[in-house]
Amino acid sequence: MAISKAVITAAGKDQTHLPLQTVVDRSGHPRSALELVLGEVVAAGIDDIGLVIAPGQQERYLAAAGAQASRLTFFEQTEPLGYGDAILRARAFVGQEPFLHLVGDHLYVSDRLESCAAQLIAIAERESCCVSAIQPTHESQLRFFGAIGGTPVPQTQDQPLFEVTEILEKPTPTQAEQSLMVAGQRNGFYLCFFGMHVLTPTIMELLDSAVTAARQVATSAGADTPATSADTAPRVNLSDSLRRLISREKYLACQIHGQRYNIGETYGLLIAQMALALSGPDRDRLLVEIIELLARPK
Repeated sequence: MAISKAVITAAGKDQTHLPLQTVVDRSGHPRSALELVLGEVVAAGIDDIGLVIAPGQQERYLAAAGAQASRLTFFEQTEPLGYGDAILRARAFVGQEPFLHLVGDHLYVSDRLESCAAQLIAIAERESCCVSAIQPTHESQLRFFGAIGGTPVPQTQDQPLFEVTEILEKPTPTQAEQSLMVAGQRNGFYLCFFGMHVLTPTIMELLDSAVTAARQVATSAGADTPATSADTAPRVNLSDSLRRLISREKYLACQIHGQRYNIGETYGLLIAQMALALSGPDRDRLLVEIIELLARPK
């Protein structure tokens, strides 16, 4: 299985501005968050990138993409039907090929020379199946992520791998404790999505069915026009279709050597910026600055 295309989603109402934010990369150069996400994809050997955006945003995203702009194909999500529908907008672009998917409001810092996306693609190509990147996450952060339950795959200690058996979208700690306990995890930690997946064409079939069902729900509720139907339809997420995928084909989750930073949460951009800076050559200087800030009286 070879992965040659990527799809990045950035169409959500609360996502639109996030990839356009400016951060300083590991080398000390100002970059847009979008440039860093695109760089993550290109470092994994992928040059053909689909970007799903809200209507009217293409020029802003082209400007923010910098040197990677020529690699982009744009798709607009014209109706607010949710994250899963946004991925579905790129169905013709990926065709019958597996593809890398990233969300546009996360930044990634690898602990290795390989980018996080490159690690994921290597595993997906080796296993020839859908693979979701995951990260052990404290229960206090469950409200931001989908989470999985699964069974550890033997002899994958260097890059822990799990056969996925359950998925819950933004579970409560109680739900996670009841359904998502995985052997070997620290107390209070669960395996949450990393914002990065290698997906097979089957996921597009499942998302298409979910979007159709959402429209039917809206119509049966009495919506009179397509616009009203879109406004009242249930939002389609990715997690529900991934849960259906479990019974259709082989589906694994892999713990990545690196960290993901959700720049959409409070202080998320600041934390991501600190992580990037501290992973670069100016680490010692920045640590001194941080210590001096902490030493100042309130």
